[in-house]
Amino acid sequence: MGFEDQRFNVNLSILFTELPLLERPAAAAAAGFTAVELWWPWVDSPTPERSELDALKTAIEDAGVRLTGLNFYAGQLPGPDRGALSLPGRESERFRANIDVAAGFARSLGCGALNALYGNRLDGVDPAEQDALALENLALAARAADRIGAILLVEALNRAESPRYPLVSAPAAIGIVDQVNEATGLGNAKFLMDLYHLSMNGEDLPSVIERYASRTGHVQIADNPGRGAPGTGSLPLEDLLGRLRKAGYEGWVGLEYKPGDRPSAEAFDWMPR
Repeated sequence: MGFEDQRFNVNLSILFTELPLLERPAAAAAAGFTAVELWWPWVDSPTPERSELDALKTAIEDAGVRLTGLNFYAGQLPGPDRGALSLPGRESERFRANIDVAAGFARSLGCGALNALYGNRLDGVDPAEQDALALENLALAARAADRIGAILLVEALNRAESPRYPLVSAPAAIGIVDQVNEATGLGNAKFLMDLYHLSMNGEDLPSVIERYASRTGHVQIADNPGRGAPGTGSLPLEDLLGRLRKAGYEGWVGLEYKPGDRPSAEAFDWMPR
């Protein structure tokens, strides 16, 4: 049990980025994928014009792929930001303005998973204040996701690349999942298990899988070191995904890795055909 038993989708915010956004869904389809996921595509706008939303929706539909995952607005990502929902003031307001826009776009394409990045710690702001704001905003996001029949994802990142991000372990992210579910009573908050980030944190990945597979709503992968395709590093991804399947995870596995010095279309030679 390994790669051949998985349902892979491709993250169009890290792969195929050599192409304009509206050309990426068709490129993913040409590479053999039936599903895609995205970070929030409009980093400067939590509420883009309807014409922009419609153009991306049409590009996805015309390519014949499914949108299976979408991030809420998260600030400059890629870039210095790691989310907006725990940042008092303007960024939190932008996150709230985005909630219904992102949920509406997800609903229009049958997307069932929305990822909410927590946000960095800020100098001069009490972490308890940020955590209280985060819980408030995550509850709003969970309720919006529930209205469209979707789950809310909470992701752990890695300390080396995101030193100001407070959720840098599986237990930390699971703790937030529990708080959100308790606050809303909906039970639709789930863990986003990114094996690259967890491996960067030095976590015992078989133990994480054993403990949290049942709480996991989505899985993402990249090899480590380097955040490249499977086989470019030393992470035993085939074995780990096999363990996830045996533990009961049957969802999508998002490919969220860098293609390296080659076109993205050539970065899938490790996949079984």
